[in-house]
Amino acid sequence: MNKRSAISHQRSAACGFAAGQRHRRGFALVDVILGGILLSIGLASIISLATRALKSQTDGEKQMTAAWLCDELLSLVVVDGPINYPRQHDTSGEFEYPFQEFSFDLDIVNQGNDIPYLVTATVSWQAGRGVRNVQVQTLIANRKDNPDETRVPEEPIDREERWYGEEESNTGSAPTGGANG
Repeated sequence: MNKRSAISHQRSAACGFAAGQRHRRGFALVDVILGGILLSIGLASIISLATRALKSQTDGEKQMTAAWLCDELLSLVVVDGPINYPRQHDTSGEFEYPFQEFSFDLDIVNQGNDIPYLVTATVSWQAGRGVRNVQVQTLIANRKDNPDETRVPEEPIDREERWYGEEESNTGSAPTGGANG
């Protein structure tokens, strides 16, 4: 070894790496940077997908709530009758708590004698920059009996008996349970 290469070798040894390791250190740094970039892209994608899924779930929940509120409005029209409902209730407005973010519009159209009324229930809510709504339309006949009389079933409805009674008759025996069953 000549003097110059010996001095260079001593300097390399003093710095803690051989001449060949200097290039490997540069590659390790590039690997770490690329790994960080790939990891950040992957995390950004996962966060984006999670945000979209949450928005879709929230929108679906609001659509289900709006459909339920439409059903409730139409049920009240059936109970009160299409003639009495507008006299006793508002046909448009905002729902009360906890549904204050929803508004409703109920349109009841008389189509003539002995023809059912055309009833349209619309429930709207603010969604992002626009307004979304659910609309249900049906025919509801006028009540022929005394329209001011409250409707009640001729005999009380025992829903549990109807449910469990059907279950027992289908199996041929009463439901069993517990350790002795």
